[in-house]
Amino acid sequence: MKVNWQGVFPAISTQFNDDGSINYESNARMLEDLIRDGINGVIALGTIGENASLSPEEKREFIKHTVETVNGRILVLSGCTENTAQQAAKYAQDVEALGVDGLMLLPAMVYRGTDREVIAHYQHVARSTKLPIMIYNNPVGYGVDINLEMTAVLAEEPNIVAIKESTTDTRRLTELQSRFGDRFNILCGVDDIALESILLGATGWISGLTNVFPRESVTLFKLARAGRIDEAREIYRWFMPLLRLDTIPTLVQCIKFAEQIVGRGSENVRLPRMTLIGEERAYVEKVMAEALATRLDLDKYNLN
Repeated sequence: MKVNWQGVFPAISTQFNDDGSINYESNARMLEDLIRDGINGVIALGTIGENASLSPEEKREFIKHTVETVNGRILVLSGCTENTAQQAAKYAQDVEALGVDGLMLLPAMVYRGTDREVIAHYQHVARSTKLPIMIYNNPVGYGVDINLEMTAVLAEEPNIVAIKESTTDTRRLTELQSRFGDRFNILCGVDDIALESILLGATGWISGLTNVFPRESVTLFKLARAGRIDEAREIYRWFMPLLRLDTIPTLVQCIKFAEQIVGRGSENVRLPRMTLIGEERAYVEKVMAEALATRLDLDKYNLN
């Protein structure tokens, strides 16, 4: 199975009303804005989407709404974060029926498996669906590193086609390419090493801050892929204080607050998450104010 998952993929937030219910109208507006600003696809119900905070019924309804809103204009991938392989397989089958283009699959969350168990989890889900699957490798966040030897076993599954690489070690991209060639689409999953990853051959960038500044993200990606490194670095340097917000424990709250500041959504989250207060809130306000005050003129880059 071959896919062409290239470009910028915001990991979209799930918008909530003040009472904690899902605000589908706000999510629809957010999707329209992102599509208008040139992104290539979205990841629904990833970490930023607060997957674990939604009920099984809400997850299916949210994916249904996202697919219907997008209506084939961009790719829609769904995060799959379940506690057992059986639950993950059932989820994969359900969202396949709802029309998603692919699955971003995480290891089981509550039980931290051995290498053999993690492989079995991925194999079980892959064999339960025809969807193309992206491995989400995030040992920093989830305590499981899907290493090269494990990846070699998973490469035997024809519908495991991509890797969201979030080890924070850019050497892993080169190791994957050296070992597997073009077997996988490899996408950067860490915002503050995005430029480095693209220059090392990442085909895409799954990003949290792209929700807030999509045009800057798309321009950065295109410049880097075109080899216009000095221009890409100009955007990257401007972007870096914001991108750092994606690498801290309160990344969901930071990104949703930043969305609210620019009028792209609400900072509402579900418990146990809580909105930012004190120094954390003031820091995001400061970084956003500086970014907005020094925002670059993207038209000067003359990208089609």
